[in-house]
Order: sequence, then C-alpha cells, then structure tokens
Amino acid sequence: MAELATIARPYAEALYKACTGAAGADLNGAAAWVDELAAIAANPQLRQLADNPKVTPEQVLGVITGVARTALPEMAKNFLRTVVDNGRVQALPEIAAQFRALVNQSNGSSDAVVYSAFPLDANALAELGATLDKRFGRKLNLTVQTDEALIGGVRVVVGDEVLDTSVKARLEQMKAALTA
Repeated sequence: MAELATIARPYAEALYKACTGAAGADLNGAAAWVDELAAIAANPQLRQLADNPKVTPEQVLGVITGVARTALPEMAKNFLRTVVDNGRVQALPEIAAQFRALVNQSNGSSDAVVYSAFPLDANALAELGATLDKRFGRKLNLTVQTDEALIGGVRVVVGDEVLDTSVKARLEQMKAALTA
C-alpha cells in the first residue's frame, strides 16, 4: 500500500486549487473544516466503520457529517464524498496536514505549538506570539498545550525548529555541564 503522504498529496492539492479558484473562497475557513474532518476521521471506531465492507459510502458520509460540530459547506460535502467514495478516510488527517501546509505557504506563515507549564492567558499569548513572530521571521499560528513536566517557561515547536526556554531544559543543561 502506498504511503499516506503519497495518497493525501493529490487530494490536498486539488482542494487547495478548488479553494483558491473559487470566487469568495476562504482558505482559513476551509482549513478549519478540513481539520475538523481529520479529527473525526482519526477516531478508530470511525475507521473501523469505514473499512467495513457491509457499510456503504453513503452511511459513512452520513456518520461523519452527523458528527461534525458545524454545518459543512457544499464544497466540504463534495470533498468528503470524493474521499469516502475512494475509500481514503484513513488519509484525511494527512490530507488536512498537507492542506494546512499549502495554506501556510501561501500566507507566509507557519503552525507552532507552544508547550507551557501553566495555562497562558490571552495577553501573555499575544505578547509571546509577537516575540516569536520576530524570532522566527514569519507569522505563527499558535496552539497552546500544557506540559507540567516543563516546571516553568515554554517550549516552542515550529516545524522542525525547537525553541526551549523551559526550566526543565535549563536544569538538564546544568546537569550536563556539571557531569562533563
């Protein structure tokens, strides 16, 4: 079986072209519903349902649209129908990741995950976002996750770049320096 990235690429590129070619298309809105569909498709029970030969594509489509929190636009329904009809539900999370990368590339931005020992309020996140935008030289779409193991500070992951200013990292650096 081909790798998911290889399977997902044509779907992500076609969706991107459809969104940029359509009048009044909203790339960020499309990215939101693609992410939601990917989260639904990542559910093991849904994958088991989609892989069941006794379940029709219409039934799988009905379950996914029924679980979605927001009403899907017509483009989303058509896209989902194509994915389900071709038996590619398992590729939806990878399709979403590749679509998000295409949207970010066109916007000149990147997705970033901020790991913090404590929850960040809106003001602190805005200040951190401005600082990180300057540090990485591009607009970052921040997602915050709490990680109590950091003790304090933050750890920022942008693609394959990592900025670790956590207390845990500093303690590990001190430990390495003292034992060397």
